[in-house]
Amino acid sequence: MAQAKRQFQFDLDVTVAALRSVLPETCERVPLHQPVFAGKEWDYVKECLDSTVVSSIGSFVGRFERQMAELAGTRHAVAIVNGTAALHVALLLAGVRPGDEVLAPTLTFVATANAISYCGAVPHFIDSSLVTLGIDPDRLRDYLRDIAERRGDEVINRRTGRVIRALVPMHTFGHPVDMEPVLDVAAEWGLFVIEDATESLGSRYKGKPTGGWSRLAAFSFNGNKIVTTGGGGAITTDDEALAEKAKHLTTTAKLPHPWAFVHDAVGFNYRMPNLNAALGCAQLEQIHGFLASKRKLAERYRRALAGVPGASFVAEPPFARSNYWLNALLLDEQHADAREQLLERCNAAGLCCRPAWTLMHHLPIYRNCPRMELPVAESVARRLINLPSGAGLAEAGGG
Repeated sequence: MAQAKRQFQFDLDVTVAALRSVLPETCERVPLHQPVFAGKEWDYVKECLDSTVVSSIGSFVGRFERQMAELAGTRHAVAIVNGTAALHVALLLAGVRPGDEVLAPTLTFVATANAISYCGAVPHFIDSSLVTLGIDPDRLRDYLRDIAERRGDEVINRRTGRVIRALVPMHTFGHPVDMEPVLDVAAEWGLFVIEDATESLGSRYKGKPTGGWSRLAAFSFNGNKIVTTGGGGAITTDDEALAEKAKHLTTTAKLPHPWAFVHDAVGFNYRMPNLNAALGCAQLEQIHGFLASKRKLAERYRRALAGVPGASFVAEPPFARSNYWLNALLLDEQHADAREQLLERCNAAGLCCRPAWTLMHHLPIYRNCPRMELPVAESVARRLINLPSGAGLAEAGGG
């Protein structure tokens, strides 16, 4: 027993040392994901302030939308106040109604499930693939054939009697979901697909940007994202009618008029302010540099962890190019019990490492939602640790 304990302690030391070797030696505390402001952020924000136009009618909003549409490879982008709001409106545009079910991964940030709940709908949790950490399309196909049936134009969950309306694949930590088979499953069942691309800005699946593979997608520009607007989001789409409706609903559904206030739907005050968009425009101008830096950092982690027994680096899927928003290591299953101790050791050493999110079906608010068997997500959640991943670390770090 004493021998095993000494060996276990050695593994922790080796892992922490390997991670430390990648990161700046001069930094006492390395944040999980710190933004980089190295472009025209000050100039654009000052220009916005000088104009006094800081709300959503300013020129930077339209400029940001054009930049985002180009980056996502779509015809349209609508700037939104945050990623959760973008998901909420995208679900409404998809026709999600109170009482519907929406398929989503259990391994996701809570915003995915919350946005479904905002619609009065019910999240229905799906397992993940070890290759992508996103929805496993093969298991989803088998699961739907087991529990669902078509009745006219609707898909019914035979176990609950509810309509399954939509499917939300989330590109976990920036690694693209295997979208082609996901879209095939959705087409087989007539499900509306909404990409949760909130973490995958700049990632590409089979050469095409994420956020452009489905009729609607949602992005986030929170302070911990590769590109930040402080707080912000976007909806991307090729569908002009959906883009116009998204813009209308997020502008309190106010009909255009020089002075009258007439609203034709229950809308939302969800448009991105010009002040945030000014920051975002400067950030988007640097996106390719950010992506290159993050891939350099990911490669350093990969090399450093290659010689660590019991742990492996989470690499991009073979069919994708990831933005590596959050780098991660995955402990071998037999070492899963070491995760908490490794987190303690890393944080004590000044490395702000974090576990994966609590799985959605483990949260009290979503515990009773429908779900398939979730062995892969359960395993990943036991073993995964996110690593400091800011773009600035690539230039300031070690080997």
